[in-house]
Amino acid sequence: MTSLHFPTDRSLDVVCLGRAGVDLYAREENLDMSDVSGFDKFVGGSPANIAVALTRLGAKAGLISCVSDDSLGHYVCDYLRQAGVDLQGMVMDHSGSRTSLAVTEMKAQDCQVVIYRNHAADLTLSIEQVDKDYIRQAKILLVSGTALSTSPSREAAIAAMRYARESNTKVILDIDYRAYSWRCPEDSSLYYQLAASLSDVVIGNREEFDVLELLDKDDAPQNDDATAQRCLKDATQVVIIKAGELGSKVYTRDGEHFAQGIFPVEVKKPFGAGDSFAGAFMYFLLQGASLQESVKMGSASAAINVSRKSCTEAMATKQELFTFLEAYNS
Repeated sequence: MTSLHFPTDRSLDVVCLGRAGVDLYAREENLDMSDVSGFDKFVGGSPANIAVALTRLGAKAGLISCVSDDSLGHYVCDYLRQAGVDLQGMVMDHSGSRTSLAVTEMKAQDCQVVIYRNHAADLTLSIEQVDKDYIRQAKILLVSGTALSTSPSREAAIAAMRYARESNTKVILDIDYRAYSWRCPEDSSLYYQLAASLSDVVIGNREEFDVLELLDKDDAPQNDDATAQRCLKDATQVVIIKAGELGSKVYTRDGEHFAQGIFPVEVKKPFGAGDSFAGAFMYFLLQGASLQESVKMGSASAAINVSRKSCTEAMATKQELFTFLEAYNS
């Protein structure tokens, strides 16, 4: 099985790059937006969620992002700092951009999420604001693909990945495709392919890999086996294709592959699973667990998250994860 060898002489386990924002979650479950009495405030945004997932498990995580210099941006920083996330890479933007906002119902099915990302602060992150020495402090750089959607964030993300490769910091790309962030699907395919070529591990669902492969769609069939064969080149050692309730498939550079099922739970909301998966997956890889065991722990963490409200506050601790698996196996 392919083994990822992580540097040991680093002060941070993982640095996550991409958006950090505010989530407003409906207070009541299973009600339409117009019927809820109000909303509870949390920090959101996939890279911020992943950083919190890592710290909740006991890892040392940092974040490279940008928020607006206003009360919402300060709230995001205060929350992340209290959660134990290192914010040396956080930038306050003064240009009039706004910290992204998501307003959502709390439903397992047909859950409406309204996103406000006009002139989003995280997409103003520029290449000169990415500190090469900060990335050198990390064992892993996790890049959220949404950061690639527009300039100057696009150049900042690609530069960060290049800095990571120069310093032997492993790179993990979470494709994180959000169509509304991109000018067109062809742009996303081009830049995802570039980012994947700089990544040791690429993670996404079937739709996201379809977008990544869009420019190659006439050359070969788009299925999981073919996707893995096309992606496992350049720097990429591992490809993880997630399929929601069908679990995930994992492929490695040396030809090994396996499937991981889900852990059935009572689902409260359809989001947060991918971020909790990524956090636990990286944490256990860094503890020396096998690829298969790390994917299993990621899947269990995802199940815990979707069985609870919110994303950040729903991230499992290590003890909660072990207790959940013990109960599941008994």
